[in-house]
Amino acid sequence: MKTGKYDRKRLVLFTNWGEKTEGGKDLQLSDSFATIASITGRDRMDRTDQSLIALRRILRATEIYGRKLASAAGLTAVQFRVLQIVAERGNTTATEIARRMRVSQATVTSLVDKLVKHGMVIREKSQTDRRQINILITERGHDTISLAPDALQQRYVRKFETLEDWEQAQLVASLERVAAMLDADDIDASPVLDTGDLRSAS
Repeated sequence: MKTGKYDRKRLVLFTNWGEKTEGGKDLQLSDSFATIASITGRDRMDRTDQSLIALRRILRATEIYGRKLASAAGLTAVQFRVLQIVAERGNTTATEIARRMRVSQATVTSLVDKLVKHGMVIREKSQTDRRQINILITERGHDTISLAPDALQQRYVRKFETLEDWEQAQLVASLERVAAMLDADDIDASPVLDTGDLRSAS
């Protein structure tokens, strides 16, 4: 009686009921199942390693970009993201930055303070509402954005937005599942690709 054929990664298993092994022992069906289970187990381990390698690469890419940005602009990825948000419109408010980054205004105030110190943005009272403080980008701020390495987050966003809707949904679901597997699904986070704490990044 013929059993099936198992083929994965160029490993092919042919088994025949009652077939003799080299030692003359009958090959039992349980032996076939044990071999298949062994191969499947190794394959699962390979996938585990592959998933860990992929995670490590993401962490390393984030870390390497952070070092390059710090060297080129003297900013963290979070501070640079604030600068980008200000640059998008030329001026904005702390409330708008907090909404975009999903952080508290106290955190934004601290981040903006750093950019003001570097001469990349300035604070200015609104001409229409004297109670409102606008944040404006300076020429130095524009130069910093021009000379900084291509933002890792923007690279991801550009490529993510080219995906089909179902691919985006699938990727988001997979990433959320990974976060849950690491017990990180309840960690407060903003849409900024950086490994540090935003409150300490200022």
